[in-house]
Amino acid sequence: MAKRVITFGEIMLRLAPEGYYRFVQADQYGATYGGGEANVAVSLANYGLDAAFVTKLPKHEIGQAGVNSLRKFGVDTSYITRGGDRVGIYFLEKGASQRPSKVIYDRAGSAIATATTEDFDWDAIFDGADWFHFTGITPALGDNVTAICLEACKAAQARNITVSCDLNYRNKLWSKEKAGEVMGELCKYIDVCIANEEDASDVFGIKAANTDVTKGEVNHEGYKDVAKQLADRFGFSKVAITLRESISANDNNWSAMLYDGTDYYFSKKYKMHIVDRVGGGDSFGGGLIYACLEDMKSQDIIEFAVAASCLKHSVEGDFNMVSVDEVSKLAGGDASGRVQR
Repeated sequence: MAKRVITFGEIMLRLAPEGYYRFVQADQYGATYGGGEANVAVSLANYGLDAAFVTKLPKHEIGQAGVNSLRKFGVDTSYITRGGDRVGIYFLEKGASQRPSKVIYDRAGSAIATATTEDFDWDAIFDGADWFHFTGITPALGDNVTAICLEACKAAQARNITVSCDLNYRNKLWSKEKAGEVMGELCKYIDVCIANEEDASDVFGIKAANTDVTKGEVNHEGYKDVAKQLADRFGFSKVAITLRESISANDNNWSAMLYDGTDYYFSKKYKMHIVDRVGGGDSFGGGLIYACLEDMKSQDIIEFAVAASCLKHSVEGDFNMVSVDEVSKLAGGDASGRVQR
């Protein structure tokens, strides 16, 4: 029987100009859906797990289109609460060469941002669940959503369900001080922490020595120290840190590290030419959760997660539409990109 994973957060309508057009050039926008925890749920469903996404969406057709976008990939949407007035929107302008990508949010007053603890029955939602995942974006939507996250974490812990969180700090949603305060409380219930180069510094003031993400310099020893500090402070059983070296908007080096409380494991490094980097971190989280639930060894866990995320950077849209077989082949060393016939 497939392992069951519950994810909770906001799914948004993504509006993006065609190709590399700038916002001021565009006269039409492509419409797709995505959001941190929804992206993870799609990854896990594609890998054959029983994945459910929990949120609140309006009853109207735009809300239904968001639900349908998840159903298409086999995600369980039965615990999505219907209500509220609007779906959050984000606009994406793809960067190229030395011009960075830009995201503009239009999410104030979205259905999930106005949700209350009464909207979700965690006893029913967690029935038969093995894992619960959310990101730091979700509690940043408001104190009411923080309260929902806290209730969910407590309910998951009471049932011995593994809890994972991607810190995912967003300065457009809240201050570093507020993030540190709220996430510090939620981290008491988290077993597996996912962070990138900047999250640990922004949220908890834990910095990697001799590293400058804007110069693409990564110091492995510094990240070992960051992971250990996080684990020691909050009691995490695992800490995964993604290591992105940005050469340009189109070209990044991509790798990651896993600390399992005993030792440190670094993945191989991929030189990526990027098609779409939004959702890259979420695809890493999805790969990590799958590998953990498959009881892979620590080195294999981090290799699978990084390979999954590497492939996502070649896929348009938020969702990582790849299979376990494709990820395993890349993790196993076949990075040739040769035509498969």
